[in-house]
Amino acid sequence: MWAAVFLTVITSVTSLTVTVTNHWNGGFQGKFAINTDHAIYGWRAHIACNNPLDKLEIYKATLTETSNNKKEFFLVHKPFDSTITDGGSLEIDFIGHFTGNIVPNCAVAINDGRSPSPYSDQHRELPTPSEQSGPHGNGTRSSRAVSAMKYDYAKALSLSILFYDAQRSGKLPPHNHIPWRGDSALHDSDNGHDLSGGWYDAGDHVKFNFPMAMSTHTLLLGFIKFQDAYKHFHQKDLMCDMIKWPLDYFLKCWIPSQQTYYFQVGDPSKDHSYWGRPENMHMDRPALKITPAHPGSDVAGDTAAAFAAGHIAFKTICGNAAYADTLLQAAKSIYDFAKNHQGIYSKSVPQAGYGSNGFKDELSVAAAWLYQATHDVKYLNDAKQFHETGVPWNLSWNDKKITSQASTTRARYLLYEITKDVSYKNEILNYVKDNRPGGTATYTPCGMLYRDQWGSNRYSANGAFIALLAAADGIETHDYVTWAMSQINYLLGDNNYGISYEIGFGSKYPQHPHHRGSACRTTTTQCSFAEPGPNPNVLNGALVGGPDAHDHYEDRRDDYVKNEVACDYNAGFQGALAGLLHFAIHNTLPQAPAPKCSHH
Repeated sequence: MWAAVFLTVITSVTSLTVTVTNHWNGGFQGKFAINTDHAIYGWRAHIACNNPLDKLEIYKATLTETSNNKKEFFLVHKPFDSTITDGGSLEIDFIGHFTGNIVPNCAVAINDGRSPSPYSDQHRELPTPSEQSGPHGNGTRSSRAVSAMKYDYAKALSLSILFYDAQRSGKLPPHNHIPWRGDSALHDSDNGHDLSGGWYDAGDHVKFNFPMAMSTHTLLLGFIKFQDAYKHFHQKDLMCDMIKWPLDYFLKCWIPSQQTYYFQVGDPSKDHSYWGRPENMHMDRPALKITPAHPGSDVAGDTAAAFAAGHIAFKTICGNAAYADTLLQAAKSIYDFAKNHQGIYSKSVPQAGYGSNGFKDELSVAAAWLYQATHDVKYLNDAKQFHETGVPWNLSWNDKKITSQASTTRARYLLYEITKDVSYKNEILNYVKDNRPGGTATYTPCGMLYRDQWGSNRYSANGAFIALLAAADGIETHDYVTWAMSQINYLLGDNNYGISYEIGFGSKYPQHPHHRGSACRTTTTQCSFAEPGPNPNVLNGALVGGPDAHDHYEDRRDDYVKNEVACDYNAGFQGALAGLLHFAIHNTLPQAPAPKCSHH
């Protein structure tokens, strides 16, 4: 028994046949599909039925309002399905519950923002794709067309935000976007001091603040620099929500009155011997800290940078001035702690899971961010004092020298924009020159910048990110953007396998990431590392480690070199995606370079 559900087309979006596929006493299951002849970035739906429904369940959309008579339901896209590509389709299933044995007759209206909303002003549509932001994200309307993109960078960006949401530890919010994640590690603490929250580092469940803080201020750099891309493609609010999670956690970790900063929760050895969901773990999770007697200028400096960058983002983009002020006060106090008690945290506390080889780069980055936040010249002087010259190897969790050289571009950030000193510009040029073909960096036969077997994709993306920051400041713009696009396109499909190394992007991507939460079913408290088949939970947005120096890659859960994921893997990658979108919405994205290899 079935009944038709009619899709009312109010824009250029079209539909497939929509039906009620199942019916029983007290409920029914239906579906509708959106087919489109143009790319859309955000949609809303209005379901109206001739009989009242007690409840409507839907996974691929968020129910925002129900009419008083329970006959009308207003929906908005979720982050992972906000974008539908040109010629693409999105099928949406839902379940309706009611009293009695009836077959309701419903209609569905879709609005993608290209025409006025059929609803009241209360249900205004998302901004249209023609509402482009200018260089400073002022939301001015532009008639320029968006540059053609070989890959849907907006979709890849929205998926990357979801990855970080999947890494959340602690009490999850009511709007949790990851259906297979639940509350975990609620009792993380030290002598009663609450340390719940933050991000799990990778496929494991330890919280390492050193790479977490680096990931946070790198993500914030891309957000501030390319905020027009986030706004134009409706990702701003999702990014504000996502990035607040680690900042809230860092605020818990820093106790200024005690000059104490907690930088790690969890024992790597015990954690890595456990293959299971974070929701089910019960091992001891010790907390490690730095103090004046056991200093850590590197991890404290990175956290100061995250706080200061967060201050700028929440004051100027996210619209939360009170929270921004809290972050700035924390940035100042933890920076003073890092500067006044200098030392390498992994030498002060040898149990630290991530080793560090210095702290000047972290202090330089922190001071530069604080100058941007306060315009206090003492921070600028510190940034210059701690700045290290020379060509850095790459941007990574242990080497931010390039960030203090290049990240202060028009993003209102560090030394180059502040001083306009040609020496800093030359350092940027030398870094990108060293990473592009003809420099000292190694390339795979198919054209990927290859710096290391561990997270090879990460270094390709990080190089692209720095090049795009420089390009946005007018440094070798066309060449830098073209090269950066070649690296990101490789990661999204321009490789010898035709595979996207970002999970959930496209039709072919890794199915077996080395990630416990993704690999373990939610219906059991135990799981096996060697369980056959793809991971039951799709880790949308995660950038896996990547291929070797010869472009060889195998999608195997036991190969953690090629298939683990990590917070810092996605940070520069997400910034590069936003950078490409920035050039696209200003119609200055060059033509995509041809792949070096054909698919096999």
